[in-house]
Order: sequence, then C-alpha cells, then structure tokens
Amino acid sequence: MGTTGLIDIPTLTRLVDEGEVDTVVVAFVDLQGRLLGKRVTGRFFLDHVVGEVDGEGRPCGEGIEACNYLLTTDVDMNVLEGFRYSNWDTGYGDFCAVPDLATLRITPWLERTALVLCDVVEGEERTPVPVSPRQILKQQIGRAAEHGLAVMFGSELEFFAYDAGYEELARDSYRHLGDATSSWYNLDYHVFQTTKDEPLLRALRNGMLGAGLPVEFSKGEAAPGQHELNLRYSDALTMADNHTVYKNGAKEIAHLQGKAVTFMAKPTIDQPGSSCHIHSSIWSLEDGRPLAPGDGPHGMSPMFRAWMGGILEHSVELTLCFAPYVNSYKRFQSASWAPTAVVWSPDNRTSGLRLVGHGAGLRVESRIPGADCNPYLAFAAMIAAGLDGIERDLDCGEPYVGNAYTASDVPHIPWNIVEAMDAWEHSKFARSALGDEVHFHVLHAAREEWRAFNAVVTEWELRRNFERI
Repeated sequence: MGTTGLIDIPTLTRLVDEGEVDTVVVAFVDLQGRLLGKRVTGRFFLDHVVGEVDGEGRPCGEGIEACNYLLTTDVDMNVLEGFRYSNWDTGYGDFCAVPDLATLRITPWLERTALVLCDVVEGEERTPVPVSPRQILKQQIGRAAEHGLAVMFGSELEFFAYDAGYEELARDSYRHLGDATSSWYNLDYHVFQTTKDEPLLRALRNGMLGAGLPVEFSKGEAAPGQHELNLRYSDALTMADNHTVYKNGAKEIAHLQGKAVTFMAKPTIDQPGSSCHIHSSIWSLEDGRPLAPGDGPHGMSPMFRAWMGGILEHSVELTLCFAPYVNSYKRFQSASWAPTAVVWSPDNRTSGLRLVGHGAGLRVESRIPGADCNPYLAFAAMIAAGLDGIERDLDCGEPYVGNAYTASDVPHIPWNIVEAMDAWEHSKFARSALGDEVHFHVLHAAREEWRAFNAVVTEWELRRNFERI
C-alpha cells in the first residue's frame, strides 16, 4: 500500500473504495495507558462511526459503544470493586468512544488497517468522562491555555527486547529473560551489539514513520537487550498520542516477528530498569515563542524557573502518576540511572530533574517516570505542577551539585507504592489541581494494585522461606 502516515476522511474513503483499507482499529486509552476498542470494517466506520463531519472536523456519527468498566480495571482486566465512576450499583452501563480524526493514520505493520484514537464521552450531550486519561490531560492543557501557554513534551521510552515470543516467555514463567536477549553485555550506544536486534529495531523505526510518527533515532541502552526509540517532541496531546501508538505498535511488530518487548519498569533484578524520561518546555500560545530561555541563571526565564519550581515541589505527591505499579518502585535504586532524590541540576543524570538544552531547546527532563507510566496522566500531573509554580511565582532555587544519590535533607522519591499512595491521598494540591474524581480514581487503582500484590506468594518468598523457616 502506497499511502502512509496520518490521513483524512477523503483519503480513507478512497482507500476503502479501492480495497487498500478494509479495517479501522477504533481505540481509546485505559487507565494503564493501553489501547482498547474494536476493529471496524472500513465502510461501516465511514458510514456509521464517523458519519457526517461538522465544520470543526468532528464526527457526528455513532462512535462506538463500550462498557464503562473498561476505565476501572486492573492490568488483568479484572472487574474491581470500589470505584465511584463505574460499579455494580450503577449497573456498568455504556460510554461512547468518539474518533478524534486528527489521529487517523495507516498502521503499515498490519495489513490494510488504519487506526484512530477516541475521546470517551457519555450521555445525550456527549459529556467527556472526567476519569478518561485523554480527558485528564485535555483538562490540564486547557488550564495552560488560560495562561497563554502551550506545553511541549518529549517522552523517551526505553524497553527490553527478547528473541523469544510472549507465549514462550510466559510458559517459562519468565525465568530466563537474560538468556532470551540477543546480547549479553551492556549495549549502551554500542553499534555492533544493537546490530543483532536491527531487524526488529528497523521494523519499529520504519513502522512508526509509516504511521506518521516523527522518529528521530534508536539506540542501545544500559543493559543487554535494552533499547530506546525516540520520537520528536510535540504538543502535549500529540506527544501522548504518539507515545501510546508507538508503545502498542512496538508490541505488535515484535509479536509479528516472533519476538517480545516489555515496557515493564524493572523486569530483572540484576539490570537497570526502563525509564520514560519526560522533557517539558513552555511556549507562547499566541505567537509560538519559547518562554523557557531568558537572562536568568543557567539561561532560564523567571517563568521557566517557576515552572520547574512547581514540578520540583509536587513531584513526590504526584509520584503515582509517574510510577503506578508495585514494580515501578524497583527502579529507584542508588547508582541505577534512575533517580532517588527530587532535586534539579544542569545536565546531571543523578538528579530527579535535569536541566538540558539551550536557547529555544531549553527544557527540564524529569527522570522519575518509568516506561510503565500512562503518558496522559504523567503529562497532566507535570502540567498541573508547573502551572502551580507559575501561579504562585515559585523559584526552583539553586541547583544541586554533585552526586544526588548521596543527597541528604532533600525530598526523596517514595520507596514503594504504599508511600506514594500516602503522599497522593494527603495531597491537597493533587485533589484540587486534577479534581476529586480523578484523585480518587488514581488512588483506588493504586490500592487495588497493592491489594492484588499482597495476595500473591512470590518465588522470592518460597526460595527464602520454604526450607529455612
């Protein structure tokens, strides 16, 4: 098929008529940042899901219906008790997923298939569902716009690649992950070692380019089998959408090659975890000027110092948006390339926040989020924190100098999900900035994650206790 990238409805109509596209994946984002939805025939998508398009480019058709429990499940898709938005008492009704036609694209790794992301709405008025991840981010983007700001993001997503497929690794109970990588030593920037995974990485780069995602490069990371593929920065919503499409597409492409990739934060004990370093900067919504650079210390403007000051002040209480699972916290170890101290430094990879770039490219990198984060929640939390810094005219203070792993008398990232839940639960800021519904939803999801983990007898417990106790 010759057509690639983002497409519009006239182009899709032509492709459907010519038989070049016969399936459209109509998907929305769940609490885990995954794509859920339906595969719809091309003609039905055009005639019924989209229907007419209004003057603002919004579809007037039926959308797709789905059970609202899909925004209240855990990773295993279990129906969980206790959520306010959707529960047995409310009867688990339907919501509607309405395509955002700006996200309509060809997915070249799937035969004759297009993909579109949706906003989740409900009722006759099609009111946005407040706990939908895409809506959570949109709300914060709207708040930034009220300040005349556009927020730009770039998310660096790391992953481990395995020569074995998902089913094979699962049947082995994931006991030999180290033996399933194509390399057996650190491949950070190592061209020869990454050549071993190049059939997969090349397919990922070209597949994403073919889907309209602006790929910059891929590179080896700091462990055997670990890689990073970077997409060019963009506005917050586009970057979150691109992140999500890339993550889903990477799994699909790997699976089609009989291989597997994981975005789990810490898949093995003896290797570094996988991060999602998030770069943010602020720009003028009116004329597109970068507002981060200025005449202040380290080339920062007062507004950007305030933006970073807000992120610095609130990162601990917002950690659940950056590290949502029990496993997420296994990354945060001394000298592990994942941070432990919430401090900022210019170009210092031991700090939680790293100031990088210069001029229009000046930005702050949060090294706290893991590859398992939901980008919509992570971006929303970061915008909320940065805006609070601007509204209160905070200052980021002096940078930390030296090895931040040894820093004392500074805020530290929660060591486990229990500490993170406590910080989130008692955060007046998180509740007020993100809303009571979102605050409760995220907290309850974390509680259910902790409850599920506590009900399991782990291999570590058996090895430690079976004979010795």
